[in-house]
Amino acid sequence: MPHRVRPSIAASSRSSSRPRTPRNRRRFPTASCCRSPGNPCAPSPAASELVGGPKKRGARQETPSFANLRWDDLRILVALAREKHLKSAGELLGVNASTVSRRLEALEEAIGARLFDRTPSGLVGTVALEELMPHAEAVESAVEAFVRQVAGFEREPEGTVRITAPPGVAEHFLAPITREIREQYPGLRLELEGSVAYANLTRREADIALRAFRPDRGDLVSVKIGESRDFIFGSAEYVEELGTLSSLDDARWIQWDHDLAHFSTAEWLEKQVHPDSIWLRTNRIGAQVEAAERGLGLVVLPEIYEGVHGLVRAELSPELTASLTPFANQELWLVGHRALRHVPRITAVWDFLVTRMAGLPGGKR
Repeated sequence: MPHRVRPSIAASSRSSSRPRTPRNRRRFPTASCCRSPGNPCAPSPAASELVGGPKKRGARQETPSFANLRWDDLRILVALAREKHLKSAGELLGVNASTVSRRLEALEEAIGARLFDRTPSGLVGTVALEELMPHAEAVESAVEAFVRQVAGFEREPEGTVRITAPPGVAEHFLAPITREIREQYPGLRLELEGSVAYANLTRREADIALRAFRPDRGDLVSVKIGESRDFIFGSAEYVEELGTLSSLDDARWIQWDHDLAHFSTAEWLEKQVHPDSIWLRTNRIGAQVEAAERGLGLVVLPEIYEGVHGLVRAELSPELTASLTPFANQELWLVGHRALRHVPRITAVWDFLVTRMAGLPGGKR
């Protein structure tokens, strides 16, 4: 009778050809097991960090997270150290105060140290800031040197130069000489903006600006190209018709509109002239000049407008002159960003404007 193998033994025999799991190998816990609270087989926090697992938010790091360090944030650091306030630092950098605050927090978290103490009077630097500032300023200097070096690759004055100036200066003094600039430097392209608003040179909204004051903030360079007082002007025909004035109310006047009543010349005229003597109010200096040229009335303008569109000074009697409040001196400054000052295209326009504006009445010769 043939020998019959029992099924259990047969099954064992068939499985003997498969690789056998060593008895000392541990099984990995299932996902549900690892999620169980207090489970001893869950990986330790240290192990989790080693395999790149998530870290608890706000947990203190042993070393600074240099991967999160933004080099541009060093500008925030330097600006805050110098300005002491979020708002003024933001204005210097061309961003709002909330952006400065957010980036400061990110920087402090990245380096693992508090840089400023917040006080009612402003920001006060910590010991950590004192130690880091020399290095931050060294980075700032290195970046500026890098920009200058890159700009130095430009051998000839070529490219776009953006100029901003008060509307009257842009229209009556800069626009007429743009052709001369292009003829002297054919590789240049000029953009001219006349605006009462000041372009932010730090944000490179313009390359060169003409302003009525010297800026005292930002990494800017400036040179005074003129200083003059206001005078009373009119067309040659109307000034001759008036003769020597003994009273300002003997003439017709052109004045700024009420929205610009805070201008010094507008305030002066409102105090000196009866409202019925004002024949025109306008918010554009170009309209004032054109109206005066056509003999509508007299207008108060800076000295540099003498001769523009044939305007001449009105004649005042000595008694009237002595009774009037003198006009304040006005300055005209050429302003640019320090890092771009010696770029060939900027230098070409800068030097040209210094020379040409110096030839105007009140210009610095």
